[in-house]
Amino acid sequence: MQFQDWFVNGCDASVLLDDTANFTGEKTAGPNNNSLRGFEVIDSIKSQLETSCPGVVSCADILTVAARDGVAALGGPSWNILLGRRDSTTASLSAANSNIPGPGLNLNALISALANKGFTATEMVALSGGHTIGQARCLLFRNRIYNEANINASFAAAVKANCPRSGGDNNLSPLDTTSPISFDNAYFRNLQTQKGLLHSDQQLFSGGSTNAQVNTYSSNSATFFTDFANAMVKMDNLSPLTGTNGQIRTNCRKTN
Repeated sequence: MQFQDWFVNGCDASVLLDDTANFTGEKTAGPNNNSLRGFEVIDSIKSQLETSCPGVVSCADILTVAARDGVAALGGPSWNILLGRRDSTTASLSAANSNIPGPGLNLNALISALANKGFTATEMVALSGGHTIGQARCLLFRNRIYNEANINASFAAAVKANCPRSGGDNNLSPLDTTSPISFDNAYFRNLQTQKGLLHSDQQLFSGGSTNAQVNTYSSNSATFFTDFANAMVKMDNLSPLTGTNGQIRTNCRKTN
């Protein structure tokens, strides 16, 4: 969720805004619709904070800290976060549709998409390791499991059981089938055996320039953790609203 937020207009919690009669947010954008989950967790955190210290902690800061603490709680690294972000009063459906990297991108397109935001290919691979947790919709990987050649046959067969050729678009499968609720380096080991769920996942290990980095992370989780944490710190600081810009929303789903 944090990635989908900052990749549009920076760390401003625009992705949390609900549609209204005269406002269209980012939740129905192609990369987000029926894919982003956990909004109610942010709501709960915000509600508790508003009770104890109203008008102090922004939704953007909540999203940033929740992402870090969620990773740490599942066994991953932690990192220091600067606080004081404010929340946007707008969102951009068009930017969400055009800027967020899709699951069908090839390696060069992935590298370019992150470079447009100031991230290196190394940081792109490290951030992709976030797919060691989470799930994806059948719609987003159907073409890969039925039509691509660089996929482990038994893995494809297992995933097909929950993702038919037609229907079941919203059926979920874990991005990392080895340890789906542990933040570890299994995602990269899966790529080595052609068990990447999304086309964009497997592109990181398909004979291209990032193969060596996948091999490094597969054999050294500490290196992955360090690189991931550093990339997240960089991401956390991407175009935040501060000072008098934006607002501190009382409800993360709507502007004040």
